[in-house]
Amino acid sequence: MGETGFTAEERAALKERARETRGARRGAGKADAEKEVLAKIAEMEDGDRALAERVHALVTGAAPQLAPKLWYGMPAYARDGKVVCFFQCSAKFKARYSTLGFNDAARLDDGAMWPTAFALTADLTPEDEALVSELVRRAAG
Repeated sequence: MGETGFTAEERAALKERARETRGARRGAGKADAEKEVLAKIAEMEDGDRALAERVHALVTGAAPQLAPKLWYGMPAYARDGKVVCFFQCSAKFKARYSTLGFNDAARLDDGAMWPTAFALTADLTPEDEALVSELVRRAAG
């Protein structure tokens, strides 16, 4: 951690978020936002890129009402401007796996406790893909 208490990766994510917020205030449309998401995915390393492309296809197929957008430099999918779910590539914070995460706007409530993030590795099985699609459908409400 640096003097500010944030790692270099965290500071970079905060700067990306500031740019995203400025772009949103300028009125970037849904088509522009999706182009930005696809461009960010295209910049990823091979394994992360393939996984992000698959997650993007699963999310947009399962919940077309969610709007793709960048969120802290990550592909994310929002309802009414609030991020429901996001993909964080492993390289972003030097993790050993990528993450599919769900924010509080996701409608996944299940009793007093439920998972909000899932580790993803390179190859999703058909069963994994079905689970991602079902989670996204539920989260989108």
